[in-house]
Amino acid sequence: MPEARVLEVEAPAARVPVTRVETAPATIAVVGLGYVGLPTALALHAAGAPVIGIDVSERRLLAIRSRDVDLPRTDVLRLEGALGDGRLRLSSIPAAVAAADAVIVCVPTPVDEQRRPHPAALRAACANVVAHARAGQTIVLTSTTYVGSTRELLVEPLAERGLRAGEDVFVAFAPERILPGDPTVQQRAVPRVVGGATARCTARTRELLAPTADRIHTVSSLEAAELTKLYENTFRAVNLAFANEMAGVSAHLGIDPVEVVDAAATKPYGFLAHYPGPGVGGHCIPVDPYYLLEPLRGDGVAAPIAEQAMAAIEARPGAVAERALSLLRGRGIAWDEATALVVGMAYKPGVADARESPGLAIAEQLHGAGVDVAYHDPRVAEVRLAGERVLRSVPQPTPAPFDLVVVTALHDGAERAWLDDCEHVLDATYRVRLGRNRHLV
Repeated sequence: MPEARVLEVEAPAARVPVTRVETAPATIAVVGLGYVGLPTALALHAAGAPVIGIDVSERRLLAIRSRDVDLPRTDVLRLEGALGDGRLRLSSIPAAVAAADAVIVCVPTPVDEQRRPHPAALRAACANVVAHARAGQTIVLTSTTYVGSTRELLVEPLAERGLRAGEDVFVAFAPERILPGDPTVQQRAVPRVVGGATARCTARTRELLAPTADRIHTVSSLEAAELTKLYENTFRAVNLAFANEMAGVSAHLGIDPVEVVDAAATKPYGFLAHYPGPGVGGHCIPVDPYYLLEPLRGDGVAAPIAEQAMAAIEARPGAVAERALSLLRGRGIAWDEATALVVGMAYKPGVADARESPGLAIAEQLHGAGVDVAYHDPRVAEVRLAGERVLRSVPQPTPAPFDLVVVTALHDGAERAWLDDCEHVLDATYRVRLGRNRHLV
């Protein structure tokens, strides 16, 4: 990457001295090295940029240095190369952003137990970036958040420091579009949306991200880019809720719902296949729409379709648990004498992430009803139920000890022949045609 040519420009005494950078940023800081930040850092490194990976968790940094990360094999190899050649440096010091020519913020934006947005990590990260910002930097927020966040957390406080977006620094929002657990979808093949605080901010960010994406799609503003991400994930939430609803309709009519979805998906226009399941987990679909809905509620703006979809998604694991309890009851087995195995504690196949996991919610509800619950997941070693009870994955389950097996996520390549010997299997994925008696939700 060419050296940046720096021009010193005289600035008013009351303002921060201005440094113009005329070429692409030489060093890029990635703040937050989770499921988005680490692949982002690797993509930038692969494009030739020196990268500073910043995470306040020493435990996470140790895991990265040890290659103990939930990445596809190809990315693990890229990580080895990046750490080996010295162009990926890791730091737990937030002030390290000052050494970078560009900063990309990739911290998580969760919700609390009441499903209200909890952007504390985002606010802290942005405050740190602002505190250590210097003229000439390009600063990009990628974390999914409420509309207006980039202006509120970056543009305005930077201006208070005397750093004007589009003149002294270059600020944009470019939402992440990473699909964990699916190696068929490559990061650079997914178009990147960019919205800057000004046209110059957009142009700088296009230049920064172009080596990591085959296509950059620009929008007119920060807010348009922020709403794009919320629209995308709320769209998926609505359709997944509807897919589960139609699975119930199919069950009532005695029809296989997956067969119907597959048939509808042959239509080359006007239909996008979404499949029913045990619930929606992870860091996006069950979380992101609340960053749209909560501010709308405060403004008195109704969004009933999205509201109802999120209520249905939140209730889905409970419906699976109720179906499991009903099956036990129907066989005359008292719940406090029953044993059940949940197969799949990751929120979906192919990942080791149990955040918002339907399997965990189902296990908690069965446990709360008195059922003796165990689980099997080769990617998730242990989980903690409400009430602090710790469950550890049964490494090699056999059918004998369990009155019911509930399948919520089955990883590719996982041993599944033993399921065929299970007397009763509740297939909440709608795709596991195993078990002597297979039941659907």
